[in-house]
Amino acid sequence: MRGAGPMELVRAASLTGYVATMWELGVDPAPLLREAGLSPQVLANSEQLISGVAAMRLLERSAAATGCVTLGLRMAEKRSLASLGAISLMVTHASSLRLALAALTEFRNRVNSTLMLQIEEGDGVVVVRENFVFSTPEPLRQGSDLALGVLVRLCADVLGENWAPLAVCFSHEAPPVREMSIFPRLFRCRPEFDSQFDGIVIDARDLDRANSRADSDLASHARKLIEAVRYADLQTTQQRIEQLIVLLLPTGRATIRTCAESLGVTIRTLQRKLDAEGVGFNELLNRVRMQLATQYLANPCVRVTDVADLLGYGSIGAFTRWHTQSFGASPKKLRARYPDRFRPGHSVRAPR
Repeated sequence: MRGAGPMELVRAASLTGYVATMWELGVDPAPLLREAGLSPQVLANSEQLISGVAAMRLLERSAAATGCVTLGLRMAEKRSLASLGAISLMVTHASSLRLALAALTEFRNRVNSTLMLQIEEGDGVVVVRENFVFSTPEPLRQGSDLALGVLVRLCADVLGENWAPLAVCFSHEAPPVREMSIFPRLFRCRPEFDSQFDGIVIDARDLDRANSRADSDLASHARKLIEAVRYADLQTTQQRIEQLIVLLLPTGRATIRTCAESLGVTIRTLQRKLDAEGVGFNELLNRVRMQLATQYLANPCVRVTDVADLLGYGSIGAFTRWHTQSFGASPKKLRARYPDRFRPGHSVRAPR
């Protein structure tokens, strides 16, 4: 049906450590799980697919209930690479971090279909950004923090436990001083808050540094096992287009023509593929813009004019008209409401 969102599914393993963390914080997780339509029994089956939106809302609601804005990071401390399931063998035995991240991106539908990695290289450093794409704008602070914590642990698994990123960037503000101790413990570098993106910065040499634990035979065997059981959860056309839109928007080239060329198909073929999935290109473009607009405007350090540029608008007037039509209010008016809309305890800033 046209207008329906994509299959925004994540493995129950994405909430590994949730129950234990909630009990540590002195809050019974059962009522919150029921409120989200989940249960401890569902979470016990790590391969069970659950709603990504439900998982995100559960984390934000739980942060509010506990008064702990570092809930996602506390969960990340309890995660091991094994929580990635079958993909973990490919990652652990990849010959380099570059190949490990490529495997994670290739098979992301088996881990978290809503999370995308974007790798930017230049000037001796590499920026690994994380972007969530949902059909409706969602507050994502806890989910983003959790994903960043897991990403750093994945990198350390490939590069060695003594490895640390050059920087870890958060689009939200710094937490209260009493909750700061988890950052050096988890990331082993100074965090940067109120950033324009969520991600990590690493030395470019780390990307291709040899993994001492690599085993090409095991990595190849793992790939064959995963490919042998590939089902209909392979990346859909609309998911590929959403990813391209995220990457192309700041360049002003997020058009159906550019996306079709990127996939090596004609515009008509791309339209037919999207029609078969019950969605149109303009709908996807608008959906991604709404999610990113919500995230960018939630960060007070990003100017409205910069948000217009990041979303591919040539003028602030065009952006304001689109925003008013989509959200029922101008960007400035809606931004003024965010402290109330997106605070679980402190403000929730969603990532780029």
